Amino acid sequence: MKHIIKASSIALALGMCINAQAADFNFSTKVDNDANTLVVFYSQDGNNSQFKSLDKQFDGQLQRVIDIENFTGDYAKVAQLVASNKSNYSRILVVGTGKTDELDKAKAAKLGGNIHARLVKAKTGTASVIFDDVTGANDNAALAANFAHGANLRDHRFENYKKEPNTETVSYTFDVDNTKQTRKLYSQLESIQAGVFLARDLTSEVATEMTPVDFANAAKELASLGVTIKVLEPKELKELGMGALEAVGRGSQQGARLVVAHYKGSDAAPIALVGKGITFDSGGYSIKTGASIARMKSDMAGAAAVLGTVKAMALAKADKNVVAVMGMAANMVSQFAVAPGDVVRTAEGLSVEILNTDAEGRLVLSDAMWYAREHYKPEIMIDVATLTGSKIRAVGNEYAAVFSDDDTLVSQLTLAGKQVNENLWRLPLGYKDMLKSDIADITNVGSGGPGATTAATFLEHFAGDTRWVHIDIAGNALVKKGKDELSPGGTGFGVRLLSEWLLAN
Repeated sequence: MKHIIKASSIALALGMCINAQAADFNFSTKVDNDANTLVVFYSQDGNNSQFKSLDKQFDGQLQRVIDIENFTGDYAKVAQLVASNKSNYSRILVVGTGKTDELDKAKAAKLGGNIHARLVKAKTGTASVIFDDVTGANDNAALAANFAHGANLRDHRFENYKKEPNTETVSYTFDVDNTKQTRKLYSQLESIQAGVFLARDLTSEVATEMTPVDFANAAKELASLGVTIKVLEPKELKELGMGALEAVGRGSQQGARLVVAHYKGSDAAPIALVGKGITFDSGGYSIKTGASIARMKSDMAGAAAVLGTVKAMALAKADKNVVAVMGMAANMVSQFAVAPGDVVRTAEGLSVEILNTDAEGRLVLSDAMWYAREHYKPEIMIDVATLTGSKIRAVGNEYAAVFSDDDTLVSQLTLAGKQVNENLWRLPLGYKDMLKSDIADITNVGSGGPGATTAATFLEHFAGDTRWVHIDIAGNALVKKGKDELSPGGTGFGVRLLSEWLLAN
């Protein structure tokens, strides 16, 4: 254990954070004795050398506290004591890391988020984190970088409409084993954070301030990063035969938009990310009822996630060719709105009988998927959408549902999700006969069968021969209370998952 001395001046600034009060992190080989709070870690089965050395400096007070509280180092458990007059610290936190071989970067990120929330609540201000002996399934640098990543993800807040936003945050000094490697890994995570924050802010914004035009304007900001932006307006959608997307937007004054964001970091065949972008979903004439309608500003979270992923790849200067195609519309009621019983024709050429105007997401995705295939010839196409209440009933809010006949892609994406705490659960495709129509090629809702599956099977019609995955994030896009790496509001679910998968494959 190094004797506690003032931290070095080496700092890693978080220049890409959206919120002004973002936490900041110094990665050093020294410990800051001027911080308000000292954080030390204790594993269930490790040697805990730093804890033991620090305990000696504090005359056995650390050991006394964990003995009194029967603290055994269980993951995420915390023992706290008031620091003695021998130090400048106000308090010391002993944080359990669980079993050494089970501590991976996903758990480190969760831990960082929860410890950060605790420190903010206590108005800590500054914290010195003794991390250099923490080991696990990943190396010390990866664990430290992801702990900081989780803390900063939890720190992000959307409080634009509060009279007095919470400005409390924490400045950290990390004592790590390898500063160079930790900074390198965290630098990549900063890029992903920026994409997550973009997706969160877009999702959290109120519907009147996040129309299809507003979303398109937000996408145009990525041009400064070398991303090519294209926006198709209603007249162009009609000319291209994109009757499904155009129909959904018909009930609103602005109409629909197709927004395309292309980051070409390589000459390989592109990966197409297709996002559902319903900026507000009233249900149309099949109008929604109940309190859940207030959450429908988040029905564009799929589009936000794929746009955030493109931003992350551009900031990371990733060697990837990624195009996000986003079908944007507000599903509203007016004299111009599509009505139950109407038939629309997709750009694919298939006619769709609209039995329920609240099943609009699959309509905008159908034309967006066609456009991605037709204009970019992708190797792989992944669509992301807050698509069905059936998905929530099937797997809840802790998992997103994944659908595909491509076992390899499902396995890769599921693994990527586990590594970033954005978990997937596979559900089946099928029940195609439930989409038969008497007057059109298909209906937009099934006459039976599980709703999440029939919705995914509807989309399968528009995948063509392209390797394709559908991810239903209904219930994952918005949270009321902070937990782990998530702060209240939009979650940005999908950005970390897709970024992890893209960078690993």
